[in-house]
Amino acid sequence: MSQPQRVLVTGSAGRVGRAAVKGLTAAGHHVVGFDRVPTPGLPPAQSLVAPLSDVAALRAAVADGVDCVIHLAAAPDDAAFPRKPPPDDGDNFLSDLVPSNLVGPYHVMEAVRTAGVRRVILASTGQVVDGHLRSDDVPVTATMLPRPRYLYACTKVFLEALGQVYATQHGITVLAVRLGWCPRDLGQVAEIRASHLGQDVFFSPGDVGRFFAAAVGAEKLPQYAVVYAGSRPVHNMRYDLDAPRKLFGYEPQDQWPTGAEEF
Repeated sequence: MSQPQRVLVTGSAGRVGRAAVKGLTAAGHHVVGFDRVPTPGLPPAQSLVAPLSDVAALRAAVADGVDCVIHLAAAPDDAAFPRKPPPDDGDNFLSDLVPSNLVGPYHVMEAVRTAGVRRVILASTGQVVDGHLRSDDVPVTATMLPRPRYLYACTKVFLEALGQVYATQHGITVLAVRLGWCPRDLGQVAEIRASHLGQDVFFSPGDVGRFFAAAVGAEKLPQYAVVYAGSRPVHNMRYDLDAPRKLFGYEPQDQWPTGAEEF
C-alpha cells in the first residue's frame, strides 16, 4: 500500500478524526469523511454528512472505490463515571453506547464485507486496559487481558472482538488501535495536566496524523492485530509501542503538552 490510497474515515469531524484526516491528506491519500456534520479541512465533495444508522449512505460510501476504512465514529465516553447515587444513577448505555458503539460498528463491518474492502482500522481505547494502568502493571501489552474502566470501555472490547471475527471469517485485514488520550476540550487538557498517567498516555494531534498515515501506508499487516497508539510518555512507558513500530514504522515524535490545545 505504498501508493496513495482512497480512505474513508468515519467520525472524521471529531477531535481524533480531524487530526487523522490532516495527517492522511498530508501523506497524499485521498480522504473521504463520514460524519453527522461536515468535516473541517475537506471539500464538500469529500465530506459526507450522515449518521452510521443511515446504512444506505454508509454502504454507498464504502463501496465507492475505498481501499481502507478507518472507523472512529462513536459515542465518546460514559455519560458519568463513577456512577452517582440515586436518583441520579443513570447511564448512557442503551441511549448512546449501544446504537453508536455496538450497532454502528456492525454496520461498518457489514458494509466493508459486502463492498470487498480489504483493510479496516478500528479505533479502540486505552480504557479497555485501565485496570492495568491504575495498578501500575505497565507497560501494557496487547496480549494482556482487558480490564475495562466502565461501560464505554466494554463496548470497545466488543469492537475488538468484532474486528477479529471479520478478519478470521471474511479475510479482512483488521487493525484494532487502543488510542491514547487526545483531549477534546480545555477541561480534558486540565485533567491531563494534573495527572502523571494522563501525560504518559497523551496522544498529540500531530502524532495521531502520523500514526494513521503510517498504518494506511503499510505494505502488509497481519490479518488481525491489536496495537497501542500514543505520544512519547513524560514519566513512564504505560503502553507497549513496539508493535506499531515493528508493523508499520510508527515513531511518536511529540510529548505532552505539544498540540494539547489544538482544537
